[in-house]
Amino acid sequence: MADGEKIIPINIEDEMKTAYIDYSMSVIVSRALPDVRDGLKPVHRRVLYGMLDLGVLHNRPYKKSARIVGEVLGKYHPHGDSSVYDTMVRMAQEWSLRYMLVDGQGNFGSMDGDMPAAMRYTEVRFRKIAEEMLADIEKDTVDFRPNFDDSLTEPTVLPSRIPNLLMNGASGIAVGMATNMAPHNIRECIDAIQAYIDNRDIDIDGLMKHIKAPDFPTGGTIYGYEGVREAFHTGRGRVVMRAKASIETVGDRERIVVTEVPYQINKAEMIKRQWELCNEKKIEGITEIRDESNREGIRVVYELRRDAISNVVLNNLYKYSALQTSFSINNVVLVKGRPELLNLKDMIHHFVEHRHEVVIRRTKYELAQAEKRAHILQGLLIAIDHLDEVIKIIRESETPDLAKDELMSKYSLSEIQARAILDMRLRTLTGLERDKLKAEYDELMKTIAHLNDILNNEALRFSIIKEELSEIKEKYGDERRTEIVYSGDDLRIEDMIADENVVITISHMGYMKRTNLTEYRAQNRGGRGSKGTATRDEDFIEHMFIASTHNYILLFTEKGQVYWIRAYEVPEGNKQSKGRAIQNLISIAPDDKVRAFINIKDLTDEDYLQNNYIILCTKEGIIKKTSLEAYSRPRTNGINAITIREGDMLLEAALTNGKNEIMLATKLGKVCRFPEEKVRPMGRNASGGRTVMLSGH
Repeated sequence: MADGEKIIPINIEDEMKTAYIDYSMSVIVSRALPDVRDGLKPVHRRVLYGMLDLGVLHNRPYKKSARIVGEVLGKYHPHGDSSVYDTMVRMAQEWSLRYMLVDGQGNFGSMDGDMPAAMRYTEVRFRKIAEEMLADIEKDTVDFRPNFDDSLTEPTVLPSRIPNLLMNGASGIAVGMATNMAPHNIRECIDAIQAYIDNRDIDIDGLMKHIKAPDFPTGGTIYGYEGVREAFHTGRGRVVMRAKASIETVGDRERIVVTEVPYQINKAEMIKRQWELCNEKKIEGITEIRDESNREGIRVVYELRRDAISNVVLNNLYKYSALQTSFSINNVVLVKGRPELLNLKDMIHHFVEHRHEVVIRRTKYELAQAEKRAHILQGLLIAIDHLDEVIKIIRESETPDLAKDELMSKYSLSEIQARAILDMRLRTLTGLERDKLKAEYDELMKTIAHLNDILNNEALRFSIIKEELSEIKEKYGDERRTEIVYSGDDLRIEDMIADENVVITISHMGYMKRTNLTEYRAQNRGGRGSKGTATRDEDFIEHMFIASTHNYILLFTEKGQVYWIRAYEVPEGNKQSKGRAIQNLISIAPDDKVRAFINIKDLTDEDYLQNNYIILCTKEGIIKKTSLEAYSRPRTNGINAITIREGDMLLEAALTNGKNEIMLATKLGKVCRFPEEKVRPMGRNASGGRTVMLSGH
């Protein structure tokens, strides 16, 4: 060690802890989280301020995006150009921001995930609403800080006449925390803010009468309200979003047409995944998916098979694909440089406080400017009132400085007033000009009195905030895009299908269909009848019964398996159609066959399930009794209802209440009768017991 050198021991753990905390706070404060006052992250703020520097206002010509990016990089944001350009692009995309701040010209990408054109090809300028965020910034309304090299200054926050945080939301990932804030309708936001100003004690439920729910740029539907309520009250919540879909009929087919998709969904990826689900048989009934979207709007068409139930297909699309998704709200924002989780009232409170401070600082600035001008006018009026003496002093003075000193001494003027007198033009000396100066001075005194009144009257300041918000609402207010479905529970498929009676037919060869009962009209005694169904030559109708569309049909096979199918899931057909093969509806083995069915109204009523039984009978005279409750949990691949011994098969199934008389008949004409109580209940996997001794056994 050289002379004079000193080694200071440092704990590596403490050093790493300090360095990590410094880095994480830098990310939190300087990059990832928005400010509660203007709702902007530093890069957004710098882009807007850089555009203001270049003067690209809404009524000015467009400028190349590359020029804006260069301006922001060179002056305020010393990071990669892609971060700046991507930020500016997002502010120009109608599917990204509820209220766009940048007016773009050129290719700015699409909601299919297409990339925007390079910055050298696109052009931008302000949208008018963005100028409201920068209004009065020149009037000392916000603090400025040095930029990265101390050569310029940049605003720490924008004055923002609009509640941008509520309007456009925000998203960002910091270190150890993240934010994801939903956009809202500007009219609703302003109504809520004005209600808060009128009554500071208003609760969140009171504010929710004005702000109903988030309002996403892509429209769609908010499904369920509990997540919205939770987010407004706590700052965290999960909002379920659904696409806006309708069902159209073209000829004898139906189609599903989607015109609005959930927020932040890549439409092309969504359609690709839906095709994969169709190929995987998770979604059935779709023959074609077409994306017919254009400049007019979104239109995705799902062509359905003739026998497909449109409501069932649509609900499967909601269930398995991105037609239904969720938006997790997490309102983490910077409040005085510290990250905080805010509810709806907190966000409104901080915005109102910010606007209150802006109004005070703006008023002080305007007051100072008005007093400065009034001071000068006062001196000019004194000079005009003593015109001859003033001219004499000026003519007799050897230098302007001597003239200035003499004027200050003789008329008790300030240096500013004396300089203004020396800079007067000759035309100011005319009578008409003097009247103008006097009128200007009188008007200024009224303005000064009004500005002082604003500074001394808090109620007046808040009324100004309300008036400015009303102007914003009038200029930029629009209708909600996102509809709200207040039902809190998930919509079941059956809720969308009418509960009506249908005729179910099952043929000997395993073809199944349902037909509306109204097709079988009553006939008089002399009627010739009508054809009930079409069959192949060797086929015939084996089962025919009436069921409600909401009923469960339990299908029992000769190998002892049971399958469930809802009546509405049975393909619809008219009287002349033969139906669809059961193998296409349930996952039955190729060498198995449906032998019996039971029509059940409800599988959720516990009392009904425990007090009713299913009795199964086989070819060899085996009988088995099982509680209906054992069959109350439907499975796609079916379950074992009875263990069938080799050489035996299931023949029949019946629903009983436990108190019936059972009769078994053999093909030789012998009958066995006994009370049902004598048959004890068994589990599903049991083989049952013998009830009748057949010849040969």
